[in-house]
Formats: sequence, structure tokens, C-alpha cells
Amino acid sequence: MPVSVVFEFYLVLRNWFIFKAKSAPYLHKKKVEKIQHAVRLWNEDGKKTKMCTGRPGWMTMSLRVGKYKERSTRIKLELYDILNIDVIKETVLLEPQVTMGQLTAALVPLGWTIPVLPELDDLTVGGLIMGCGIETSSHKYGLFQHTCISYDIILANGDLIHCAKDQNSDLFYAIPWSHGSLGFIVAAELKIMPAKKYVRINYQPIIDLDDMVVKFQESAANIEENDFVECLAYSKDESVLMTGQLVDDVEPQKINCIGRFWKPWFYQHVQGFLSARKCGTEYIPLREYYHRHTRSLFWEMQDILPFGNHPVFRYLFGWTMPPKISLLKLTSPQVILDLYEKRHVVQDMVVPFSCLKKSLEFFHKQTELYPLWLCPARLENVPGLVHPFGNKPELYVDIGAYGNPKSDAFMGPATVAKIESFVIEHHGFQLLYADSYLTRDNFQKMFDHTLHKQLRKKYDCEDAFDEIYDKVSRAARR
Repeated sequence: MPVSVVFEFYLVLRNWFIFKAKSAPYLHKKKVEKIQHAVRLWNEDGKKTKMCTGRPGWMTMSLRVGKYKERSTRIKLELYDILNIDVIKETVLLEPQVTMGQLTAALVPLGWTIPVLPELDDLTVGGLIMGCGIETSSHKYGLFQHTCISYDIILANGDLIHCAKDQNSDLFYAIPWSHGSLGFIVAAELKIMPAKKYVRINYQPIIDLDDMVVKFQESAANIEENDFVECLAYSKDESVLMTGQLVDDVEPQKINCIGRFWKPWFYQHVQGFLSARKCGTEYIPLREYYHRHTRSLFWEMQDILPFGNHPVFRYLFGWTMPPKISLLKLTSPQVILDLYEKRHVVQDMVVPFSCLKKSLEFFHKQTELYPLWLCPARLENVPGLVHPFGNKPELYVDIGAYGNPKSDAFMGPATVAKIESFVIEHHGFQLLYADSYLTRDNFQKMFDHTLHKQLRKKYDCEDAFDEIYDKVSRAARR
């Protein structure tokens, strides 16, 4: 935890200095040229190994470290900066290693935000594009990739290409979820929108699964009224539905600054409404709402630091929370990692809303793991690896399961594989930051590789970059 504090202080100081000095735009061109030079040298040297980013595997948000980096040529990317905020065009231009914490710190004080801002501070723009980004505004705006306007990407031959909906559109739609298998993103342009100071959160405890599914779907469909929708399920039949609205006017006595380090972890605060069987309304500062689950890493900290939510610890040491996930990975012995694989689940499965009840019943039988994070998302009908099964926009829901299952049926990787098969059968998909036990054939079934394969050939990627499966499958990680 002390090292995490020092590391975070360094990052904040560095980002503030570069942004204030306005040197990032000038430096960006030189950094991109340096990356292009490295890729061209790799070509001239005979393409002896495949390429990957030089970022150490322990610094990613995945709980595992990719083995492929050990046998690849690592191309160093030092792309951490916000390049431009254009309030006239309502866009922000970013380098791929800009984090969500860094972005909210820059945008929110200026009165701006992005439509879909995934939760954890250390999630990066590049990771959310090449992987997936989903948040409680996704019922309204879709996934993180659906808020992106354009990408700059360096191809296998070292060329820099700009792609958008009307320019190199095939590549624009193929980049999301591609995990660096088509090239190196060096910049991304995102939509921004005016922000308000607070989020008014309405808490509604529900004591029936059928009732929850109906009310949850109604809330997610009401995009005019609800800017944010999420549900925390604390048992098969007990949950708290939360709807949020962006506001400037508040009831001062109902303001709750949940981001202060001495405050209870958010998911346990929410559980208080369930225990009391009472609805409630609060006003949460916008940036604190965005990162409401960060201090407790949703609820993973209850296993990592069981006394972390005790009032004494919060008041004395809460300011050091959370420890960096990357540092936890770096310092965890193999025996702990093996134990996590056998008795711990960190998974996000996204299924059509129409089969939410069936999915929750299946999850309960296989894992009996609570809380569950339920987040609705509108899935757009666009080309690429992920799109609705029916080829028209459809409401999906992310079921986030993090923790130690209590079900006797849970058998580690075998149960996760069974859940993956269930998700494929119901035309859903898995977020690939977590361990995946899919076979290569089932991976092809879960994700539509049609466009991806065409572009891998078009841009000569086979010898340059590993396939997605060879980066994200459990066999590819240690």
C-alpha cells in the first residue's frame, strides 16, 4: 500500500506537469515517429518474432501475465498524455495509456465528461478500446468503443493510419476487442459532453428475482430519465436497484461524498438500504460517483484485506487504498495465484437482457457468489467482433462475478468453462481481461471473426502480431 501511494503520487505529478506545460501535443509526434522507426527496424531485421507492446505484463488489469510477451519483440510505447480537449467540437484527443482517473481529473473540473466512463481509476483508454469498456451509462450510450470517433494506428509495416466511420471504416470497426492483433493504437478521439456537478442516486431494495428483472429492464429502457443504471445482487432474490441522474441542484442534507477515504466501501453502503428495506436518495459528486467502486475494487478487497472496511482502519489508513492491482500481481507468489484459480472467480459475462433471469439462476447454481454487479448495455449493430445476435440494437446486461464461490457445484476452471458454454448458447460474450477457458473453436463461436480475419490478411498481420486467442486464453497466461 505505501508503494502504491508513492507510485500514484508520481503519476499524478507527472500528468499535471505535462498537461499544464502543454508539451504533450509536441511530444506526441516525435513519440509516434519513434514507434514507427522501431516497427520498421523489426521488418528490416527479418520479422524473427512477433511484436507486442513493451508495457510489462504485470501492469495490465488482467490478473494474469501474458506468456506471449516473453517470446515477442517488445515495442516501447510511452503514450500517457491527454493531447487536446476541444469544447467546440466536443471531443478529447488522447494517447492510449491515459487512465480513467487521469481523464476524470482533467475533464470534470472543466465541466465535461465522456459518455461511458468505466469504473476503476487505472483502466486505460487503449485497454478499453482493444478490450472492452462498460459502465452504468452503457444502457444509453453503448460500450466504450461506441463513444470513440477515430483511432490512429501503426500497422505491421510501420505506416500510420487514421481510421473513422468514414475513413478506413473497416479497420475502425475491427479495432475494438482486437487486443493488439491488428497494430498499435497511438491516439484515440472520443466524444465528450457537458457534465453536471452531482449524480442523484435513487436506491430501491428488491426482495424478489422476477420483480428485480422487470424493474431493472424498465429502468434501463428509460434513457430519457436515467443517466445511470446498475443493480447489485446480494443473494438470488435480494438486490438493490440504483438509478442516477446528472444534476446541479441538490438537497444539501442529502449530499454524500462517498470518495472520502473514511467512508464505508460503496457496496456495503448500498447494502444498508437492503438491510433496512427502505428506498433512499442521495447526491454524490460526479467524479466520486464514477470511481465509487475503486477503493474496494468492487468487493475484492474484502478477500485481500478483510479488515479494510473497519472504521478504525478506514480513518487511519483508508487514504492508502486501494493497493495497485499491478503491484498485487507483481508481489503475489505462485501458490496464491494457483489458489485464486481454483477457488476464486473474476469474470464478466454479457448476455441478452431477455435471458437475465435464466442466467442469474444458472450462476447461482454454479457459484452461489454474491454480490453480483449487474450493468445494462445497449449493443449496437455495427461490424466487428461483437454485435447483437439478431443484427439489430439490443439491450444486454453484464453480470460481474468477483470473489469466492460458496456453491458445492463450483469446480474451478471446469465450472468457468461450463458458464462460458452457457453464455455462447445464449448469444452472449465474455470480457477477456479475465481467465478464459474457451477452446479455439468456441472462441470463434463467441466472437464474430469475419471482418477480423479479412483485415489480418489485408494488413499482413499474421507474422507481426499474435492472434487474439493466443493472447487471452488461459493457456496463454501465467
